[in-house]
Amino acid sequence: MWNNNVEQAYELFYKYKVKFAIKIRIIKTSLYTLPMATQLREAKSSTGLVITWEALPDDYQLEDEPVESTGHPLVAGALRESLEIYGLILAQMLIASNFALCANVNGQLVIKAPDWLYVPSVNEILSDRKSYTPNLEGDVPAIVMEFLSDKDDEQYSFKRTHPPGKWFFYEQILQVPIYVIFDQDGGLLEFYQLENGHYELKQPDENGRHWIDSLNLFLGTWQGTKEQRTGYWLRWWDADGNLLLWAVERVELENQRAEQERLRAEQESQRAEQERLRAEQESQRAEQERLRAEQERQQKERLMAYLLSQGIDPNNLPPE
Repeated sequence: MWNNNVEQAYELFYKYKVKFAIKIRIIKTSLYTLPMATQLREAKSSTGLVITWEALPDDYQLEDEPVESTGHPLVAGALRESLEIYGLILAQMLIASNFALCANVNGQLVIKAPDWLYVPSVNEILSDRKSYTPNLEGDVPAIVMEFLSDKDDEQYSFKRTHPPGKWFFYEQILQVPIYVIFDQDGGLLEFYQLENGHYELKQPDENGRHWIDSLNLFLGTWQGTKEQRTGYWLRWWDADGNLLLWAVERVELENQRAEQERLRAEQESQRAEQERLRAEQESQRAEQERLRAEQERQQKERLMAYLLSQGIDPNNLPPE
């Protein structure tokens, strides 16, 4: 009973401490040290926690939990879409949303389904997966993301007893290097990086973005409309600060470029037409000048013929 009360008080303290740290943007989010999770059937020295990495049985039925918000799959899908459009998703990568991450802790199966995850390399490339066991099947996820909802605060849960909270699972069991918590309603992006075994809240750069080495990209928030949803989104920027566009944006950009090219061609056609008209006018002026000169020549010839008919040599006219 005493141990349970201590653990509840411990978790309550940690939960509200994290929230307070977020509000005042304190970088350090933990004041104590917990033993680190080891890999592949090695017991934790001080807690006796044993973590094993075992694949789910083929006949294991995963619970199909309802999506907490209609915006969650849209935000997750948009993150993948721009990576795919720019050819940044390699065959050995695993990028998924609401997808089962598995570990066995003290003989009990633990499954968490982050709203978005990125694994740099898996051992076997499969066309379809229903779950993923880090270390056994490939790399530990480099990034996990959770999108806040009104349902609960499990994203901040440091509960260590079964089933452990998400924060504890990502930080101490999987040891995911980057943990992102995103409030899609308010637009707050919390970016945590694993340092010395604990997540540290990181401040964005002057553009409000966070650099991610494993993707060679910046992550930040963006406000606008996509798929009839208007609000805050997570977006990628390259190292030069260029926004990675979605498909609809690229189509719109191509349409704008095509329209600009059409206008440029139209202006060029107008300039060519103006040049043609100018040349035509110049030709007409030249023709008029030729006709005027021809008229003067004919008049001169008629005058000379008249003078000759009168016995006057036009070339020997008397001086005036």
